[in-house]
Amino acid sequence: MKITLINGSPKVKSSASGALIEDFKGYLGEKAEVVEVGFHTTTLTKEVIEEMSKTEAWVFVYPLYVDGIPGHLLSCLVQLEQACLQNPQIHIYGIVNCGFYEGVQAELSLKILQNWSLKAGFVWGGGVGIGGGGGLAMMPKLEPGHGPKAPIDKALQGLSETVLKKVVHENCYVSVAFPRSLYRMGAQSGWRQMIKANGGTAKDLSKIPE
Repeated sequence: MKITLINGSPKVKSSASGALIEDFKGYLGEKAEVVEVGFHTTTLTKEVIEEMSKTEAWVFVYPLYVDGIPGHLLSCLVQLEQACLQNPQIHIYGIVNCGFYEGVQAELSLKILQNWSLKAGFVWGGGVGIGGGGGLAMMPKLEPGHGPKAPIDKALQGLSETVLKKVVHENCYVSVAFPRSLYRMGAQSGWRQMIKANGGTAKDLSKIPE
């Protein structure tokens, strides 16, 4: 089986989407031939579209933006649809990482991807909404199924088995395995560090734009 893994993050490097793709590849193992493509801008090349058309399943991995899909990724979806690739043999799956603690925040985004896949003539296979995505890059490397990423590992493993079988997976939503209060504290600390690195202060975070 040949599968396309699409990194839909605007970040070319060090993205949570990229980290999730690496984890997902581990569950696919040698059971599939994997093609990796990056949708980091608003434009797709003919070569990328042609290469994707030769695979049986597309797995979109991207961050949640305003409860939806990043703008540049939407543009890419429109191009794929206009390329007249309607093929009921291609199954579409989604993995959405949220900065929110609750993975269910990705519900609307997955529905958008589902509506697009059906309109474009593909088969919607289901997806996973992952909460706590803002902390994925900072988590220690542990054996799959252990530590704060354990629920995420289980969801990715389940989706990988679904993709390999080319069947439908009911959307599921998970989050990191540690308290919401601790995740919030980590996020607040991260924002303060970022604003300080860019010449601001913590008070700037509460300013109302003029």
